[in-house]
Amino acid sequence: MHRRALLQLGLVSTAAPTLALAASRAVEANAHGAVGDGRTLNTRAIQAAIDAAAKTGGTVAFKPGVYRTGSLFLKSGVTLRLDKGVTLLGSQDLADYPELPTRVAGIELTWPAALINVYKQKNVRIVGDGTIDGDGKVFWDSYWALRRQYDPKGLRWAADYDCKRPRLIQIFDSETVELAGPRLRRAGFWTVHVCYSRDVHLADLNIRNNEGGRGPSTDGVDIDSSHDVLVERIDVACNDDALCLKAGRDADGLRVARPTYNVTIRDCVIRDASAGITFGSETSGGFHDIKVSGLTVLHPTPVGILFKSAHTRGGVIRDIDIRDLHLQDVFTVFRVNLNWNPSYSYATIPEGIANVPDYWRVMTQPVSPERGRAHLSDVRVSDIKAIGAKTAFEVAAFPEAPLERFAFDNLHLDAQAGGKIANAKDWTFRRTLVDTLDGKAPEVADSSGVVGLEPRPAA
Repeated sequence: MHRRALLQLGLVSTAAPTLALAASRAVEANAHGAVGDGRTLNTRAIQAAIDAAAKTGGTVAFKPGVYRTGSLFLKSGVTLRLDKGVTLLGSQDLADYPELPTRVAGIELTWPAALINVYKQKNVRIVGDGTIDGDGKVFWDSYWALRRQYDPKGLRWAADYDCKRPRLIQIFDSETVELAGPRLRRAGFWTVHVCYSRDVHLADLNIRNNEGGRGPSTDGVDIDSSHDVLVERIDVACNDDALCLKAGRDADGLRVARPTYNVTIRDCVIRDASAGITFGSETSGGFHDIKVSGLTVLHPTPVGILFKSAHTRGGVIRDIDIRDLHLQDVFTVFRVNLNWNPSYSYATIPEGIANVPDYWRVMTQPVSPERGRAHLSDVRVSDIKAIGAKTAFEVAAFPEAPLERFAFDNLHLDAQAGGKIANAKDWTFRRTLVDTLDGKAPEVADSSGVVGLEPRPAA
């Protein structure tokens, strides 16, 4: 169904070249004791098959079935092939996800491994038409339970770090990795996290994280302080960012100082998420040379294009090219919010709390205003069509660090209201129509050099 739906939208070819690997000689996990009954815990058996395949640079495959497992660690040269009828089903016991050093939501700390891990490896593939299902509702429930305790105490910012939940797939400090084809379901936390990695290809993924509930923080694809990444033909429904660029949070992210760059995202469908394409809020290392094109963003996704940060994040965001987007019934077409979600973004330890985790102290390290302001410039947005939007623009930054040199070309925005643009400098609009109920162009405030943004011509 997924591939037929995408074919109707003209987003995928009729052939999946990665599946040609199916003809290669495979190590069957079943020969190492894996049982696809949906109940048996198969972590050791599947890992044994992976280790055996690593000796020859081979492929791991499975007979049809549902294989319950904890964390698996792919090795250099190995292909994990999940054929149609094969499901890897995540354990609901956190003890089956060993903790190891990583980065989570912009902070380096020790955290449970993902269900599928490419951790400091090279030349790894995960392919096929099978399914990777995190069975994550138990982790969603634990998060909401902790939030009920933390929010009244002023600890909203800490909940995402204290409630440990496994990601579905993590590619960490690795290179030359392909993830293409599998259906990804019910991640306990983020779905695909690419961190400190390069030469990564993500393609033809169907992500569904709202089955049996709405999984909190179940981002679709997060590209985090990584480079030379291609993301294409992703069809996603989740309960947070769908396709997101990240680069560290606050003092820790500024210490690491690793940007995300040379990333291409194209030909994706966002059906349900917090935004179609998101930059941030973890902006500390910065982003540059990012190309986004061919996205279809559908209701109930509230925002089409989102830049978000906070006044403790910092980072330089530049040379961003966004084009050829179709937005249907989103609330806001284009939003820049550099004071995003204060209860989450700004960490303060309440008085009277002792024996706090080390990462709490890391998160509460002060950042000077000069380092904490994110700087956005040289953003190009073209060929955008929005139908049924509520607001065209919701844009604000800092008077002392305006948003510089944004260029908009060939925008046709059907919206109830034009909205507001503040703290902009040298913005140009060409061939842009903002068709609002009152016929008024967006309000421009505390800005300079904004040209070409005109109201709808009189009838």
